[in-house]
Amino acid sequence: MNEKYLRIYMQDHLAGATAGLELARRTRGANEGTEYGEPLARIADEIEADRRMLEGIMQNFGWGGDRLKNVGAWALEKAGRLKLNGELTSYSPLSRVVELEGLYTGITGKRGLWAALLELAPGEPRLEVDLLERLRDRAEEQRAMIDELRVKAAREAFAA
Repeated sequence: MNEKYLRIYMQDHLAGATAGLELARRTRGANEGTEYGEPLARIADEIEADRRMLEGIMQNFGWGGDRLKNVGAWALEKAGRLKLNGELTSYSPLSRVVELEGLYTGITGKRGLWAALLELAPGEPRLEVDLLERLRDRAEEQRAMIDELRVKAAREAFAA
């Protein structure tokens, strides 16, 4: 196993999880009190738990996150808030569609991480097959939920 590349790969995913968690929190807050609010709150909590699980897996290898990558990912997510959404000062239906697409993309990447680690797990005692299978399956459930919300949001935004 090439630990150098695996460490970089996992650090990259941790940075992505940092940005994804910020996006999930923002999307949850912007949709609080709507029919999107409850499922987005659950997914934001799960994304936070998944990020902590990745940190734990990395600690099992004796690795931490890359501070520069994590700060950069956090800053890029904040900068992404400046995009035009068709409204001057408020959240728009387009904002919801774009945010859900971002979450879908991030969750798809996270699912890929868990699948890649599962390929290594049989020969690597620091990786738990059962845990990785649960994380992969949860990512699939998250992706299905976000896709359902994304399709609904797109219909609402563009059908008018």
